[in-house]
Amino acid sequence: MTARDDILALGQRIGQSIIGQDAMVERLLLGLLANGHLLVEGLPGLAKTRAIKSLAKNLQAELSRVQFTPDLLPADITGSEIYVSDAGKGAFTFQQGPIFANLILADEINRAPAKVQSALLEAMEERQVTVGGKSYPLPELFMVMATQNPIEQEGTYPLPEAQLDRFLMHVEVGYPDETSEAAIMRLNRDEENAVDGIASPTPQERLDPQAVFDARKEIGAVTVSEPVEKYIVALVFATRYPDRYDKDLARLLQVGVSPRGAIGIDKVSRAYAWLKGRDYVTPDDVKAVVHDVFRHRLILSYDAHASSTSADQVIDRIISLVAVS
Repeated sequence: MTARDDILALGQRIGQSIIGQDAMVERLLLGLLANGHLLVEGLPGLAKTRAIKSLAKNLQAELSRVQFTPDLLPADITGSEIYVSDAGKGAFTFQQGPIFANLILADEINRAPAKVQSALLEAMEERQVTVGGKSYPLPELFMVMATQNPIEQEGTYPLPEAQLDRFLMHVEVGYPDETSEAAIMRLNRDEENAVDGIASPTPQERLDPQAVFDARKEIGAVTVSEPVEKYIVALVFATRYPDRYDKDLARLLQVGVSPRGAIGIDKVSRAYAWLKGRDYVTPDDVKAVVHDVFRHRLILSYDAHASSTSADQVIDRIISLVAVS
């Protein structure tokens, strides 16, 4: 089997237990392939946690779940030095925290104060943790998936823009359709009625992480033509200088996306094209991922909030105004 066959099979196995959320499963794979982190936003019960658990179950990877709460400390995530005494002699030894797993679920990340949220910054960007003046490298396969509830804002701390920018994609999860809702009930019923529960994949059935690394090498060879590059740059600059395109658009935007936005579209669109079986990126590939890459990087104006204009609606407007070269 090729690396693409392995990744597609992984997605199919995840989809068997995550019903009605095909887009989220696809974005989870894109984040893994593009070596980036995901911020997933959705109401409770929409299989956000179940999705990354299913990924870890079908991939030879260690999963750590951190429930973010107001009393959480940075050391609870990164780990800390502890004093160990042996035969009358003592020394400080570093005790690794949950951040040293391959897949990190930061559940309800906005429930912890900024000091704790910032504990993830170095890990997400530098792939290392520094404690007591010493740096400790994280695993080669490393991805953070943070979740947040879009409606329950009491007792929460909004993520600072600097940290939001570290997330490759901001994925919004909606309700499943009627057919999927019935299938979810049947799946839950089958899991409850199973004598020994639903069987977990055997070690042989779990995907070797090397398949992910091989896929990343192939994605690195996916070509982006000059016209597509210009289209990506034009989309980015439309968020920074909207008055060049439309006065109404300029009224809705306060701050555009950073260069990480352009890099993110390049990485995710190449992974998306590769998943679709192509070795080149098309403008449609860019349009397919631009909402997830831009959504959390745009800072909307007061007028946009006053008129209940969402970031997605602004991105739709940008797509309609920016022509493909």
